[in-house]
Amino acid sequence: MISGGNMRRFKPRLFVILLIAGMTGVISFLLVDLSALLANLPAEARANSTFSPFVLKLLSVLQASVMLSIAVVVGVALADKVGLSSPAAEALAGGGRPLADLKPQIVPGIIGGLAGGIGIALTWLLWQPFLSPTFVSRAEQLNGVLPFPTRVLYGGITEELLLRWGVMTLLVWLAWRLIQKANGKPRAACFVSAIIVSSLLFGLGHLPLVRAMDVDFTAAVVSYIVVANGLFGLVAGYLFWKKGLESAMIAHMLAHVVIVTVLYLGV
Repeated sequence: MISGGNMRRFKPRLFVILLIAGMTGVISFLLVDLSALLANLPAEARANSTFSPFVLKLLSVLQASVMLSIAVVVGVALADKVGLSSPAAEALAGGGRPLADLKPQIVPGIIGGLAGGIGIALTWLLWQPFLSPTFVSRAEQLNGVLPFPTRVLYGGITEELLLRWGVMTLLVWLAWRLIQKANGKPRAACFVSAIIVSSLLFGLGHLPLVRAMDVDFTAAVVSYIVVANGLFGLVAGYLFWKKGLESAMIAHMLAHVVIVTVLYLGV
């Protein structure tokens, strides 16, 4: 809960800017062809679906909107307390020069995105022999129905606001308050532990999607999902800590570009 003092320092313009940015990703989910996705599932799984694809889309957008709003509030209220920031968005909210604050984040974001995208692709190649043909087939089908704008906007912006701006910021703040008793600046251990935990949560957060694919939760499947997504979470978390939220967003967007390129080439 945000105290009265925090509310007086709350930055409504920054909240609106980040919320609008995140909502572009949420709304892009409407581009997903859920009918095609459901058509690739077994008849039994389709029969168990209570809602139509259109209703499922609306419910997903509503759920994501609520989660995004909470994450943005948390980040706006706590990020500056622990030394985390969204430099370009904060400059825009404060009437500064957002492009000047974005510039130092671009190259680190590009490097992180290339490394993260290649790492995810290599993880897929390494794990594929241990994954069931059913999982491989449905994962490829899922990749085929995810529009590129949704990958870039939801993954690159919305997920970063949820996992880095919201969850990681909260974890750093909790570690700082509980372990350091809010004395001085948060130590590196607070950030490192928050990066690891948020990366693990980022990986685990993809498991419901795997469940929706109606495949067995084998050790190989679970480890692949957690490792592939968790490793990128480490990259994005480090960039958020050292460079700023926009750097993590750039990396996440570019990682999806690399993944789509790999899929297109049929590697």
